[in-house]
Amino acid sequence: MATAALTILAVLALFAVSSLTAASETPFVVAHKKASVVKLKSGSERVSVSIDVYNHGSLAIYDVSLTDDSWSPEIFDFVAANTSQSWERLDAGSHVSHSFEWESKVKTTYYSAPAAITFRIPTTSKLQEAYSTPIPPLETFAEKAVSYKLDLKLLSNYGSHVSVFLIVLLFVRVVSTPSKSSAGNAKKKH
Repeated sequence: MATAALTILAVLALFAVSSLTAASETPFVVAHKKASVVKLKSGSERVSVSIDVYNHGSLAIYDVSLTDDSWSPEIFDFVAANTSQSWERLDAGSHVSHSFEWESKVKTTYYSAPAAITFRIPTTSKLQEAYSTPIPPLETFAEKAVSYKLDLKLLSNYGSHVSVFLIVLLFVRVVSTPSKSSAGNAKKKH
């Protein structure tokens, strides 16, 4: 009876370990999409798009294809590179990048959809699909609000002077202001 229980327990343990091992031997694709708007001297604006595809899994993936068809031709003119790219293989733990540019034609707030990534893993013939992160809404030809940033160069040049001035000012304030206990003692003597 004890031998049968130990055998069943050993079989269950082996099954659990093998299922964990099989689950850990899979690709895990993460794609990050970034876009930035750059104002050109000619008065036009360029949208630079970059998509990074990472394989964080433990297996290589094959026939990797990236497609980003979310850019409206009524709003943007194509400038450089393609909106799709493919790679034969992406090893475990590695990544690839793809970039392209558009030129904005109109003033708008544009919401771009995530890019689609398809790939094949060695254990199945069915194509797998993943999507990139979305980008925040892009504002083209928008009036940029003036932002007041603390200039680090200014801070590095004059920060020590300001600190010394504030310490001296604090010292003068502490010395020139009578404390409450000494003011109370002066009233008792009169």
